[in-house]
Amino acid sequence: MTEHHLRPEGSSPATGYSHAVSAAGRLVVVSGQVPLDAQGDLVGPGDAEAQTRQVFANIQTALAAGGASLADVIKLGYFLTDLADLPTVRRVRDEFISAETPPASTLVQVVGLVNPGFRVEIEALAVVDD
Repeated sequence: MTEHHLRPEGSSPATGYSHAVSAAGRLVVVSGQVPLDAQGDLVGPGDAEAQTRQVFANIQTALAAGGASLADVIKLGYFLTDLADLPTVRRVRDEFISAETPPASTLVQVVGLVNPGFRVEIEALAVVDD
């Protein structure tokens, strides 16, 4: 069972994330996903929207391999090379993640990612019933 705490009493407003999520079950940990397709080719060079869509598609694929889905995600970690991409990343995220029960999240700006063409990397934690 997963319980989302969108805004516990005494916490600041949250936009698109939960301050806390509690869950019991089997943990599925997804490494940071980058905008590479199944052939290993960069998707959307210079295009934050195309890259974010590919990243979420990759997260879905990895979750499915672990018996989970995006609905089971309790935590996302975002790594962006340019904070100007944040509105785009949020818009795409909202197509994949429920606004009613969003996961806990962390977002950081990084100087660079492993490939200079990557604009975004996202990692995920999910919990599924045993």
